[in-house]
Amino acid sequence: MNINNQCIPLESIEIGMCVSYSQTITDYDVKAFAGLSGDHNPVHVDDIYASESRYKKRIAHGLIAGSFFSALFGTKLPGPGCVYASQSFNFKRAIYLGDTVTATATVTNVDIKNKKVFFDTVCKVKNKTVIDGQAALFIPGNK
Repeated sequence: MNINNQCIPLESIEIGMCVSYSQTITDYDVKAFAGLSGDHNPVHVDDIYASESRYKKRIAHGLIAGSFFSALFGTKLPGPGCVYASQSFNFKRAIYLGDTVTATATVTNVDIKNKKVFFDTVCKVKNKTVIDGQAALFIPGNK
């Protein structure tokens, strides 16, 4: 869809277009995110603490999976140059280390006048929704 790492022109974006990205969450991902974000909650980084939690083992930070939308928007649809206007998250289920998360963004509206595109966003693990929400992005203007 976005072969030359170019932003898809606003006029070419249609309702229903969608893109996906999948990644398996590793121990390294969780520890790197904890270091980057400063969120060292033991339910994410401490096996013993997490084993005594409601989840019974370590869980990934929800925003690791949420950040996959940034990858989709910045590289696939609409592509380089777009900028987040908003993103909402509803966290439905825990994501465990070793889970493969598939993030999908689907165009729900295109506002040509204001150069914005709106999306439904969802992350799934084993076909079950773990995160859903909506996003809006500003599309770069013509140079």
